[in-house]
Amino acid sequence: MSRPKRCRRICSYPYFWSFSPDGASAPESIPFMLDELEVIRLIDYQNLTQEECASAMCVSRATITSIYESARYKLADALMNGKRIRITGGSYRIDSIPASAEINEKGEHIMRIAITYEQGMIGQHFGMTEHFKIYDTKDGDIISSQVIDTNGTGHGALAGFLRAAEVEVLICGGIGMGARNALEEVGIKLLPGVSGNADDAVKDYLAGTLKYDPNTQCHNHDHAHGMGHNCHHGDCHSEGCH
Repeated sequence: MSRPKRCRRICSYPYFWSFSPDGASAPESIPFMLDELEVIRLIDYQNLTQEECASAMCVSRATITSIYESARYKLADALMNGKRIRITGGSYRIDSIPASAEINEKGEHIMRIAITYEQGMIGQHFGMTEHFKIYDTKDGDIISSQVIDTNGTGHGALAGFLRAAEVEVLICGGIGMGARNALEEVGIKLLPGVSGNADDAVKDYLAGTLKYDPNTQCHNHDHAHGMGHNCHHGDCHSEGCH
């Protein structure tokens, strides 16, 4: 039995999630993991040594060398062959979101839907949700699902978490303007104002019969939760490694 991967600590979610060559209508896509992006950022952009990078990401230097070689090859492949780079998940963690590394990798032709989740039902406060249920769907059918513990993180970090998981649609109950803006920034379609059973809501959405209220808002939590994204590019330190 192989050893599980140790989660690689990254500073923050990226500001840009994909890069495509000019003039290519449907280029082949290369999944570029968040830990690969972090290694490129630390070594090639911030000029850290591999030892310093390993310390910042809480892994061994051998692991960093392996990630770095993979990342450099993917960049070269994209540049030489006109491929699209798609930033996605991987075996990573951000300090504010313990569940970061638990998301399964999504296939190219899968649509991923998330629901704020409370014991089988749709959670009614996005910014306070402690769980998402994430569904992978194909050709109108649910093919898999998983429940993720978010630790009740603030709405900005939750939006980044969903984007890193390649969620395309979010179904929820109440949601504040700050969370709406954060989701819009990362390109996630929002369907608020939904209640009831979570599985049934996804089936209704796939059937085109889901009832939701686009004007639903939650005013109680916009100021109670920060963005959860306090670590900006260029000022991340290595504290918190265990």
